[in-house]
Amino acid sequence: MRPLEDVQVRAWGYPDREVLPATMFRIGAQTGAVVLAAYPAQDPAPSALPLGLAYGFPALRGGEVWHHSHLLAVVPEWRGSGAAVALKLAQRERVLAQGLTRMTWTFDPLIARNARLNLGKLGAHAVSYHPGWYALGDDRATAFPADRLMAEWDLTRPVAERPAPAPQGEWALEARGDFPSAPRLGLEGEKMLAELPLWAERLPDAARLAWRHALRETLGGYLERGYRVTDLAREGERAFYVLTR
Repeated sequence: MRPLEDVQVRAWGYPDREVLPATMFRIGAQTGAVVLAAYPAQDPAPSALPLGLAYGFPALRGGEVWHHSHLLAVVPEWRGSGAAVALKLAQRERVLAQGLTRMTWTFDPLIARNARLNLGKLGAHAVSYHPGWYALGDDRATAFPADRLMAEWDLTRPVAERPAPAPQGEWALEARGDFPSAPRLGLEGEKMLAELPLWAERLPDAARLAWRHALRETLGGYLERGYRVTDLAREGERAFYVLTR
């Protein structure tokens, strides 16, 4: 399990203090966690290095038990290969075999490719918004805010990837060049759209921070009012969260 530490570093550039150690994978695998590694099919030798991992564990609150997926990582050269979907489907299969029917995980609302995976390819919904879920840096006050959406996946439903829909609904948030518009928070429609940058990591820091706060206000506000984020719509080089009542 030691190479799964290296996958985290290659995927995210984690410093040592952020890497989940092999000892946790080891004890988790013996006590109900799901620990998965993906390897290239054309290189099945025992010495092959993993290209990705998935890790999650049983969660408990209010007498309800479900599976929380803590890590899903694919090294950069294998992104877009289908490895992430394959790992999630393998994780789903093992969780269902444990008798659990729901899986949760968090993802960064600014990363459109993750939204497409979670909402469009797997069919999960985002059900709550969590500002400052992680503190990325020694000083929480100056670190870039690590907000997260909480995804919920009903494992009893068939999984069928669907193409990204065209954007339809009222505009709650849209782009103005590199920056977001002011959020429209008083809408009451059945379906609304909140734009997000297609490549947030390529934006200047000031623009990324503006998008972070705009999405926090928009998604957080509507999720608290009973909406769910149900899909990622696309139109050319633009991407939009679909909020459904």
